[in-house]
Amino acid sequence: MSQHKIEIIIGDKPVKVACPAGQESALLSAAQELNDRLGKTRTNSTLHSSDQALMMTALNLAHDLLQLQQSVKLDQQQTQGRIQLLQSTIEQALNDKKFNARSDKG
Repeated sequence: MSQHKIEIIIGDKPVKVACPAGQESALLSAAQELNDRLGKTRTNSTLHSSDQALMMTALNLAHDLLQLQQSVKLDQQQTQGRIQLLQSTIEQALNDKKFNARSDKG
């Protein structure tokens, strides 16, 4: 997939980044999310520099990402448990049906 440079604004600074073709909208959405969170960080804190605000915003995003990954992992484990329960229920029902069919013949 080809890449090209696209300019986004982070904070008040223009930044050129490589972007895969067709992913421009996703990149712009990510930049907007970052800017929204950066604005909240600046509003809700006493940070004195843009670098400090960016670091805190990055730390908060990393924390959110880790929480989401843990949540997804838990959901996957629960789903796997449900699948295993369904499989064993189906297998038991099939075994019961085979046993009853044999009993009826004998």
